[in-house]
Amino acid sequence: MKEKNMKLKKYFGDRAFYKMAVTLSLPIMLQNLITNLVSLIDNIMVGSLGTEQMSGVSIVNQITLIYTLALFGGMSGLGIFTAQFYGKKDNEGVLYTVRCKLLLAFGLCVIGAAVLVLFDEPLISLFLHESGSEGDIALTLSFGKTYLRYYLIGLLPLALTQALAGTLRETDNTFVPMMAGLIAVVTNCIFNYLLIFGKLGFPEMGVAGAAIATGFSRMVELAVLVIYIIRKRKHYPFFFVGGFYVPGELVRSMTLKGMPLLVNEVLWSGGMSALSVAFSLHGLSVVAAYSISSTVSNLFSVAFMALGVAIGIVAGQNLGAKEYDKAEDNVRKFIVFSVGVSVLFGALMFICGPSVTRFYNTGEEEKSLAAFLIRVWACVMPMHAFSNASYFTLRSGGKTVVTFFFDCGSVWIIMVPVAFALYYFTDLSIYYVYPIVMGLEIFKDLVGYILIKKKVWIRTIV
Repeated sequence: MKEKNMKLKKYFGDRAFYKMAVTLSLPIMLQNLITNLVSLIDNIMVGSLGTEQMSGVSIVNQITLIYTLALFGGMSGLGIFTAQFYGKKDNEGVLYTVRCKLLLAFGLCVIGAAVLVLFDEPLISLFLHESGSEGDIALTLSFGKTYLRYYLIGLLPLALTQALAGTLRETDNTFVPMMAGLIAVVTNCIFNYLLIFGKLGFPEMGVAGAAIATGFSRMVELAVLVIYIIRKRKHYPFFFVGGFYVPGELVRSMTLKGMPLLVNEVLWSGGMSALSVAFSLHGLSVVAAYSISSTVSNLFSVAFMALGVAIGIVAGQNLGAKEYDKAEDNVRKFIVFSVGVSVLFGALMFICGPSVTRFYNTGEEEKSLAAFLIRVWACVMPMHAFSNASYFTLRSGGKTVVTFFFDCGSVWIIMVPVAFALYYFTDLSIYYVYPIVMGLEIFKDLVGYILIKKKVWIRTIV
């Protein structure tokens, strides 16, 4: 009996552990929950305009996800150093990472804007296929281009927000980014209503209004963060960069460790977009259904996603302080906690998720398919929770090349080829293709388990 209790203690934390885990992850979780809840409301608002409007906006969001995740990957790569410098109590080191983050934010913004302006129509057209489905292809393309044109105003605020909010989280302040995000999503929701439908004297702008509301909300979020940092300047001296000098050796180290994460997020999000293209081959109705299901699945995935971020922060700080046994113990308990929570949320999503489809002004075909896709995702959620936890664990120790092949390889080597092969070489409908492709996550879980078991991530890099 005593031996059994010892084994349980190995995988389950005490009250202090769960208090720490919840304290760290809850603000991130709440921010993501609010963001995704408002995204769901936005999606329903745009969906009320029609299938073509919702499909056009959904396609653009899938494309711009590559930019968003490139920012996330780049900032995360630098954030590894931020967390470890902070754990080492080296403010000068944190300052250097902030400088690099700001430079990266401007650089990615310029590149992202250039690509979206020059290749808007070809990129949107990748997702548009007849396949005998309902919907107007030309009209969907037109709405997508309109939405993208106005979406551009939020690119730079988003980049700078990622840099500032990420640094605050990595230095143990998850509350302020959460509040800034809360203010932003409420702003987005309000102005979506005003600008999409033309309420309270505002012009009725449809999908253009949705894009403007998104851009404005990002400006508000950035402003909240900047005001807070200025007011608390004594607590955060590393935000006042005073130039952009960074020691050459540190630049080389951050580039070698951080660049794979940036490339990984670009290729991973590109892989997700390629999967969307593969699914869209089955018809325009799939684009609308996939948009609905993705919005709902993002809402229910906030818990394990937030716990993954918490794993990266805690493990990074433990490794920076050279507390290797503590890092391993925390990671093991976090992973069990994350998978357990995902089982609970998956069950809730399976039961309640499909009911959301009735709020959309789309055809019954789209609603029925969306409900099916939602339930499939609910079933595979625990597998995604484990792979997400594995990703942040590997990343915390600077194993970014390993992380790259672990995260990106599974998408491009397994999932994308299988998705296209099932369309071109079989007669299977999307009702069979989607579950098969989503179930392939099990291979990523097996690799993640082996890598964590081998302790390849346990190392200090600063």
